[in-house]
Amino acid sequence: MAAIAFGCSSFALLRAKQNDAAPEPLLCAQNFSLLRLKQSLRSCASPARWRSIGVPRASVEVVDDRLIEKEEKERVRVLRVGVICGGPSAERGISLNSARSVLDHIQGGDIHVNCYYIDTDLNAFAISPAQVYSNTPSDFDFKLASLAQGFESLSNFAEHLAASVDIVFPVIHGKFGEDGGIQELLEKYNIPFVGTGSSECCQAFDKYNASLELSRQGFITVPSCLIQGSEADESELSKWFARNQVDPKSGKVVVKPTRAGSSIGVTVAYGLADSLSKANAIITEGIDSRVLVEIFLEGGSEFTAIVLDVGSGLDCHPVVLLPSEVELQFHGSVDVTEKDAIFNYRRKYLPTQQVAYHTPPRFPIDVIESIREGASRLFQKLGLRDFARIDGWFLPQSIHVTSSSDSKFGRTEMGTILFTDINLISGMEQTSFLFQQASKVGFSHSNILRSIIRHACVRYPNLASFGSVSDYVPRRSKTSMLNEAVHNCNGTRKVFVIFGGDSSERQVSLISGTNVWLNLQAFDDLEVIPCLLAPTTGDSSNEVDVSSRTVWSLPYSLVLRHTTEEVLDACTEAIEPDRVALTSHLRNRVVQNLMEGLKKHSWFTGFDITDEPPVKLTVEQWIKLAKEAQATVFLAVHGGIGEDGTLQSLLEAEGIPHTGPGVMASKICMDKLATSLALNHLSDLGVLTINKDLRRKEELLSTPIENVWHDLISKLQCETICVKPARDGCSTGVARLCCVGDLSVYVKALEDCVLRIPPNSLSKAHGTIEMPNPPPELLIFEPFINTDNIIVSRNENGHQILWSGQSRWVEITVGVIGKQGSMHSLSPSITVRESGDILSLEEKFQGGTGINLTPPPSSIISNEALQRCKQHIEIIANTLELEGFSRIDAFVNVDSGKVLIIEVNTVPGMTPSTVLIHQALAEEPPMYPHQFFRTLLDLALERCI
Repeated sequence: MAAIAFGCSSFALLRAKQNDAAPEPLLCAQNFSLLRLKQSLRSCASPARWRSIGVPRASVEVVDDRLIEKEEKERVRVLRVGVICGGPSAERGISLNSARSVLDHIQGGDIHVNCYYIDTDLNAFAISPAQVYSNTPSDFDFKLASLAQGFESLSNFAEHLAASVDIVFPVIHGKFGEDGGIQELLEKYNIPFVGTGSSECCQAFDKYNASLELSRQGFITVPSCLIQGSEADESELSKWFARNQVDPKSGKVVVKPTRAGSSIGVTVAYGLADSLSKANAIITEGIDSRVLVEIFLEGGSEFTAIVLDVGSGLDCHPVVLLPSEVELQFHGSVDVTEKDAIFNYRRKYLPTQQVAYHTPPRFPIDVIESIREGASRLFQKLGLRDFARIDGWFLPQSIHVTSSSDSKFGRTEMGTILFTDINLISGMEQTSFLFQQASKVGFSHSNILRSIIRHACVRYPNLASFGSVSDYVPRRSKTSMLNEAVHNCNGTRKVFVIFGGDSSERQVSLISGTNVWLNLQAFDDLEVIPCLLAPTTGDSSNEVDVSSRTVWSLPYSLVLRHTTEEVLDACTEAIEPDRVALTSHLRNRVVQNLMEGLKKHSWFTGFDITDEPPVKLTVEQWIKLAKEAQATVFLAVHGGIGEDGTLQSLLEAEGIPHTGPGVMASKICMDKLATSLALNHLSDLGVLTINKDLRRKEELLSTPIENVWHDLISKLQCETICVKPARDGCSTGVARLCCVGDLSVYVKALEDCVLRIPPNSLSKAHGTIEMPNPPPELLIFEPFINTDNIIVSRNENGHQILWSGQSRWVEITVGVIGKQGSMHSLSPSITVRESGDILSLEEKFQGGTGINLTPPPSSIISNEALQRCKQHIEIIANTLELEGFSRIDAFVNVDSGKVLIIEVNTVPGMTPSTVLIHQALAEEPPMYPHQFFRTLLDLALERCI
């Protein structure tokens, strides 16, 4: 089997001397693991190395706002890859996230990336890499005319590509990306590209046509009915209901567009009338003119599998990686419709406990092998290329699915396997299925993406040299390098990135920590260890001694999960003997299959990570190890003990440098009332605070709601109130209350410990309100601040910003960075709400959702007012004695630049699409993510020198 190595992670080092041993030693006792860990950390500690200034492995310089490799000038052949994102689909925001991930992980050395964007009208633009880090295309659509190079037509765009890039990597999801549109354009102009050809895309993307072809090829398919045209045909659908023995009054079915990807517009319907209504909605809303109605697969388990082609030339050799089981989860009291829910867009892309993934699936091993065999066969039969993601269902033997032939592929002794969706361009966000499954068999993000690109090059004679020997070597890909690192760690500085915790923002914390970890890995002088602060099992974290809480150090693949709970479950599974044996067996099979093809490619230089077991520690042990290793701790725990000064106090007591503000500043900023009190003397300097009323949850539950409401509006002198947790993060439990009825709904949600308040439960329209779990003990009520709506609209002249400017106040969020007493304000971002009056969790943290205008347009706030605003922000930061970095949310008066403070986040979101990145890129010169996070890390070290 090919050697797999991870690198000099201190926690991974526990396995360093066991690489060639039998599997049994992997299940070593925790005390033995801890001893080995201490020994390796002591050997790696070196204060002299702390002051070394690292540069990313992919060393770059910014020229004309483009990334140019310093070594490129010296190389004869650098592969020029054109990454194309956007498109007309509703998944265009996810496409932007995928492009960002591809850019992050392939740029450098022997590959140079040019970025391109297709808007909703199929206009093409060459964009700066900086735009790829936007949260959503709407962040820059209105600026394309001034910031990007536009092309008069798609033909002109193709001519440019033919002259400017060697190969195109399309990452457009849905229409024009997976339906064969962009592929047909590239084929017409003989431009090499990654992925499946146009005609094969066209067939596979249409769910109905793909189902027919699968049936012809011998696969069992889900019974379905096609509805097309301007209106659904009731008579035909009625016959289908009868033929499949579905109750026309209440029988459950799935209604989905045939050509809109795997998530958009997919819903559950009940009976004939509801099915017709939802099908017509898909048609009238313009999502698709063809709609599929399918049997609801009751009692089945959904799975998804990445297929990687490792064949040579035009020979297809598909290998299916370890599939993932998709488990929908339901917590607390839920209604029937939620229990009938499906894996929709929100569940796929928003980090909540509504879904969990299991890789490999919890299916019998024969079923898993049948899934792999079937997906491989499907890949070949449909003529797919390079890579794809194939979704399906496993139905236990007790569930019968009608089929025209009992001999069709998919029937096993344990149940039935059905393939339902083919994704030609799988999502490539940091924790996507592509990277989850690839990491389980030894590929890092960079390695799997580069392997896909190099494989595509082999098909094209003019790219033959790029498909031969590569000078790219995966970092620490050889066992000998790992063993050497055990002794001296190659002069690296230790960084412990910690995330997770108990707060309602723990899922966002996981995304933040993952993003920091991946970005800091770009530096050769750093050894970055991801660590999960495990959620407590009790009702309240306050009842648990912090020093005895659990921290898990994580191997590469276990970080790439959807929620902290999922990571924790994976840690438990990873040290459970039976599960370890099953995973090891399956992984070895996959690696063997991969090597049968990869060994024929000279460009493949090996796997670069290993799926090692995690190490379980107490917080006390973890801090002791950090001290012995002379490590720097990068704090990414949002809320709770990560933001209230608790972790900061424990670290500072041991002299361990950490990112962000110190103990007292953290304590004050975590308490929204204390923050206001600390700033209420600054009104003459242009810093204003909002009146607040603090209430205990018990008081709200025991006092008549009418009395509470009238008392609040009397004290706050307002008619509309904003409620939020007093000591939680900035995203959950925040709501606008317009009447006593709204307060009653909110208090009832607290009493019932609900996880979310459904959309439009209050008197004024709003989206889903995620609630803290457990409910907060203290809540703050304050006047709701009315601001003018800002709308990014589209007309025949393009995109434009509409703003009435009546109130003269807008909401902003702004990062501050620097040393205590001399904090620097980055350029503020104006936050734009797409629905409701308060930014939703999706708009803040779900990639591809929410709009931020960075820097603020001059049509809204003048440069003079903006500069005064930044001065006021710096006054706030220095008054609160912030250091390192933080984020300040406020309202700003667009005429005077005065700010009305909302709150301060000392451990702000650091997700791939965070506004902090947008703001850092707006600096002169632009600060790209690798450099930004390295700067924050170095600031932590400097204050301890």
